[in-house]
Amino acid sequence: MGKGGGLASPPLMPAATTPAASPQPAGAIVPASSGPEVFAEPSRDNGPAHRQPMASSSSHTPAARKRPARNENYYDTKSQVFSALIDTIDLSQLSKLDAESAREEIRDIVNDIITIKNFAMSISEQEELLEDICNDVLGYGPLEPLLARDDIADIMVNGAGQTFIEVAGKTIESEIRFRDNAQLLSICQRIVSQVGRRVDESSPICDARLPDGSRVNVIAPPLSLDGPALTIRKFKKDKLTLEQLVRFGAITPEGATLLQIIGRVRCNVVISGGTGSGKTTLLNCLTRYIDGHERVITCEDTAELQLQQPHVVRLETRPPNIEGEGEITMRDLVKNCLRMRPERIIVGEVRGPEVFDLLQAMNTGHDGSMGTIHSNTPRECLSRMESMIAMGGFTLPAKTVREIITGSVDIIVQAARLRDGSRRITQITEVIGMEGDVIVTQDLMRYDIEGEDQAGRLIGRHVSTGITKPHFWDRARYYGEERRLAAALDAMEVGRT
Repeated sequence: MGKGGGLASPPLMPAATTPAASPQPAGAIVPASSGPEVFAEPSRDNGPAHRQPMASSSSHTPAARKRPARNENYYDTKSQVFSALIDTIDLSQLSKLDAESAREEIRDIVNDIITIKNFAMSISEQEELLEDICNDVLGYGPLEPLLARDDIADIMVNGAGQTFIEVAGKTIESEIRFRDNAQLLSICQRIVSQVGRRVDESSPICDARLPDGSRVNVIAPPLSLDGPALTIRKFKKDKLTLEQLVRFGAITPEGATLLQIIGRVRCNVVISGGTGSGKTTLLNCLTRYIDGHERVITCEDTAELQLQQPHVVRLETRPPNIEGEGEITMRDLVKNCLRMRPERIIVGEVRGPEVFDLLQAMNTGHDGSMGTIHSNTPRECLSRMESMIAMGGFTLPAKTVREIITGSVDIIVQAARLRDGSRRITQITEVIGMEGDVIVTQDLMRYDIEGEDQAGRLIGRHVSTGITKPHFWDRARYYGEERRLAAALDAMEVGRT
C-alpha cells in the first residue's frame, strides 16, 4: 500500500478500527477544568467556559501538570519512521486528498512501517507516534495539541527545547518540544507562507496569522541566538460580548450599558492599554453596537477583528519584499480609507504617524471611528498621540496638535491586566476640550483596588465619579439614548454610595 514511491489508494481504515478520540500526545498538557473566565483578548484567551478560576492557580503550576517526558529513544524512533514515510509516500498525491483522508492514509502507512521495522511499542505509544507524525506532515507539528486547547491564551516557543504557555493569566512551562531548530523553523515557514510572507536568514522577522486568525510573530537566527522564537497569540473562537465581560467582573452592568451607548451614538473612541490588557477584545465588543447599514473599513497589521456587520471592508498592511520594495504601511491604508466612502474607520492598533490621518478622519465626517493604542493611562494615551504625530514629521505647534486631538477623540477606554492575571476596564474617560494649553478630561467611571484575598486575587470595584451629565449627552439625545444613559449613570451613582 503506497510503497515504492507512489501513493496507493487503499480503502480507508474501517470506522471500527479508528479510535473514537485520539489520545492527547504525550507532550501535551492536560486541559484545565472548567471554570469562570477573566477578561481576555480574543486573539488571546479561548473559551470563557473552559478557564480555570484564578483562585485555583496552584493547579496551573508545572509540577501539577508534570507528565513523563519523552526520552531520546522516542524521538529516534519517530525520526526513523518519519524518514521511511517520506521515502514511501507521494506528497503530490497526498496533497489532493482532503485532510481526513490524508490523515488516514498516513496512519495506514505508518502502521505498516512500524510492523515492518518491528519497533517495540505499546498501543498508546503507537497512537501518540501516529498523531505526532500526522501533525508534522499535515499541521504544525508539536504545536497542534496546544492550538487545539481552548484555555491557552499565548504560546511562546523559545527555541526547539523550551515552550511556555499562558493559562488564566499565568505563564507556565509546557513539556512540548521540537525535534530540533530545523523542525521549528520549518513549521514557522509553513505558517508565514500561508499569508504570502517569508522568514529565513535574509528576512528573520515576520508577523503573520494562522487560518483561525491567531496572531503570529517569528524571529529567526541570526537575530534569535538560541533558535527560532515563535509567539502565537491565540484567536478566540467564541467571540466575547460585553455581557460576558460583566460576568467575568471586567466591568459592571451599568458600565457595560455606558459602553453600549458610546458605541451606538458614534462617539470617536480610543481604547488604551498595555500588552495583553484586552484592547482588541474590547474593540470587538464595541463594534457589535454599530448599526448594520453602516459601511465600516478596518485597517490592521495582522487581521484579527471580528466584525459581524454585513458591510465591512478588511484591509491589512504588507511588509516589503526581499528587494525592500512593495511595503504598504498602516498610514497608506488609513489614507486610502478616506477614498472608499467609509462611515466608520477602525484601526486595529495605532502605533505611528497614521494616528494623524485617523484623527483627521474622526473630525471630518467619520464619527464613530475607533482604534487602540498602547498606553497605561488615558492621560498617557493623549501624550502618546502627540508623540506619534511628531514621529510623522509634522511641524505643528503643540497647542494645535492638542486641539486636533480634543476635536477628534470623544472617549478613552482604559483596559489593564492586573498583577493577578485578571483583566479589567479601569477607566472610561471623556475628552472635554482645552484650558489654555492643557487637554481637559473627566472620568465617568474608574476601578478602585481595595486589597487582595488569600488566593492572591485582587479585590476591587468599579465606582462612579459622580458625573451625571457627560459631555456627549447631546449626542446621546440625538440618537434617542439619553434616558438609557441617564439610567445607567444614576445606577452607577447609587452603586458608589
